[in-house]
Amino acid sequence: MSPPCGQPAHPSRATWQHGGVTAATHSTLFPRVPDSADAVLEGLDPEQRAVATALHGPVCVLAGAGTGKTRAITHRIAYGVRAGILQPSSVLAVTFTNRAAGEMRGRLRQLGAVGVQARTFHSAALRQLQYFWPKAVGGTLPRLVDRKIQLVADAAAACRIRLDRGELRDVTAEIEWSKVTQTVPADYTAAAAKASREAPRDPAEIAQLYAAYEDLKRERSVIDFEDVLLLTVAVLQDRHDIAEQVRAQYQHFVVDEYQDVSPLQQRLLELWLGDRENLCVVGDASQTIYSFTGATPDHLLDFRIRHPGATVVKLVRDYRSTPQVVRLANGLLAQAKGRAADHRLELVSQRPAGPEPVFTEYTDEPAEAEGAARRIRELIDSGVPASEIAVLFRTNSQSETYEQALADAGVPYQLRGAERFFDRPEVRNAINALRAAARFGGNDALLDDAPDLPSQVRAVLSGKGWTPQPPAGSGAVRESWESLAALVHLAQDFTAARSGATLADLVVELDERAGAQHAPTVQGVTLASLHAAKGLEWDVVFLVGVAEGMMPITYAKTDEQIEEERRLLYVGVTRAREHLHLSWALARSPGGRPNRRPSRFLTGLRPGSQAGAGRAGAAGAGGVERGSWTAAATAVPEQAPRRRQRTPARCRVCGRTLTDGGEMKLMRCEDCPSDMDEGLYERLREWRGEQARRSGQPAFCVFTDKTLIAIAEAVPDDEHELARIPGVGMRKLRRYGADVLALCAGQDPAEGQDQD
Repeated sequence: MSPPCGQPAHPSRATWQHGGVTAATHSTLFPRVPDSADAVLEGLDPEQRAVATALHGPVCVLAGAGTGKTRAITHRIAYGVRAGILQPSSVLAVTFTNRAAGEMRGRLRQLGAVGVQARTFHSAALRQLQYFWPKAVGGTLPRLVDRKIQLVADAAAACRIRLDRGELRDVTAEIEWSKVTQTVPADYTAAAAKASREAPRDPAEIAQLYAAYEDLKRERSVIDFEDVLLLTVAVLQDRHDIAEQVRAQYQHFVVDEYQDVSPLQQRLLELWLGDRENLCVVGDASQTIYSFTGATPDHLLDFRIRHPGATVVKLVRDYRSTPQVVRLANGLLAQAKGRAADHRLELVSQRPAGPEPVFTEYTDEPAEAEGAARRIRELIDSGVPASEIAVLFRTNSQSETYEQALADAGVPYQLRGAERFFDRPEVRNAINALRAAARFGGNDALLDDAPDLPSQVRAVLSGKGWTPQPPAGSGAVRESWESLAALVHLAQDFTAARSGATLADLVVELDERAGAQHAPTVQGVTLASLHAAKGLEWDVVFLVGVAEGMMPITYAKTDEQIEEERRLLYVGVTRAREHLHLSWALARSPGGRPNRRPSRFLTGLRPGSQAGAGRAGAAGAGGVERGSWTAAATAVPEQAPRRRQRTPARCRVCGRTLTDGGEMKLMRCEDCPSDMDEGLYERLREWRGEQARRSGQPAFCVFTDKTLIAIAEAVPDDEHELARIPGVGMRKLRRYGADVLALCAGQDPAEGQDQD
């Protein structure tokens, strides 16, 4: 018998086991609308069919990566509609992005289920709010603000709190988190502490800004995105007649990506549902990677507690990835801890065998980027479409190195979920500042104490937000700092490669790099962060920078944060259909100290590593490849000057060896108790401010805060002791030494100079 038009021929054995299954999530097209309800079920595997036919009562679908969850739930809705069990207008399917909702509507149309509502939580709530507002409150619904961040800026101005662009974004994110977790301004400080959030400002300040923001909205009669959900919840809670009207309209609910539901969305869902149980939820706790926005897998994991009679179906047949990729993904989760790990799904690949994942160790980050670009060039030359290749990294700041390497290799690329490196506002502003400093040259007081190119760049970028130590947390301020830090590192590498290079030379180099990356990128290799890659897939995936400090990220401190980092890597691994490359670098730059190590998450999975504590994971048999030096890479360490061996710095309190730059400046661990003279520190700050005003330069160019703290802790008696403090070089000792020693002696700086 010939196969239906447009369908590939395949053996006559169970259709779900072979070519008849199109459960891979990238396949959404059907040759024709099924001619009956039973035809809707054709091609589904047994578990997907169980989902599609479970039309009554609460249903929980635990769906692993690549198992065809969207296929299962759309066929469930379509089967119910085509069988006459569900009325199309009575079904509401909700998900989290407009793209996912659009895909769901398209699939339902192709299955003949026209008239079903598939929307995001916000879209569904907004329609209800607009319709019922005149009846519930009166008048028209307040205007939805276009730019929330401007309102936050106005609130900050009202509170006389200065916020830069990055801080504005971070404070806005904190307000959004507060609202989706139903936290009022008065409770923010306690709630943030309980959730172990690293606030971008003092929590009391954020609570003040949050309250001022809410006041401004009321004064201007506007609402924000989160208010749409909050107000819909309030209307449904207060007006039982309206709630009953909504429940009469929608009888059946389907929720996709249920592991990402926030407490506020869960409350709205409960109000929609009422005392009924016609609810189907789909999710995977192992793909919870947005907890920083308020998402929690608890609602998914507690589903059977809230609904004891629920039908639970587990989808574990992976149609996306080869057995080799699936084995590595399972191995990652086998070592996980915590509640989500206890409910992990062990995937079973349905695809033919493919190549083993490749683990590659490089000497430094540029060599890692060049190695990836070289492999990608070879894949494209062999016929792999560039659009089927992705490079995934932990932070957007990593993209610049790969943008440059791909451009140098002549490989087109597109950046997803972030601006191109040289298009970012902080990078453009930084380059403009470097250009201005290069133009002024020796007349710029900012560069007086900067003898070489790297120190000049650090001095200039300090005025743009760069600091020796990264800011706490993971928000916009941190992202901006990472971009500036990438420029600082680039200056160091440029100096190592070109001895005697000037600031003007570096600006020319940056302009050339920016210009080289303006090529069309429509059909190129995808560059994306791991968060931006969620829901996507490629034939070939390069997971880069899989090293300690980046994966898990350095600011992940708690067990919960570490486990979310593991889940993030799991999401990255499961994006690959066939070829998977994982790599890390031992040093940041050519000739640098090779003190990095592969991510702890790869322990027991990459060849040559021993499985750690916890459940052992099966690893593939792929070998570790050592990244080869290119000619350009080998030239740099030969030209770079040999570093002088120095005695390791030790904490003067506990004696631990110090490696962090800020701690070395203080000569103690950050957590060790400080014996700082608070009065002296304040006098030093006032004196520094006056010196900065006189010289017309930023205060940090006199002394940084860390150096002032170190002085106030050491309270030096003479020039020899003062000179031993990191950050006090000979130039600054000659210029400011007498004043500082006078302040340390409790004297006025002018008196100290008179005595000398």
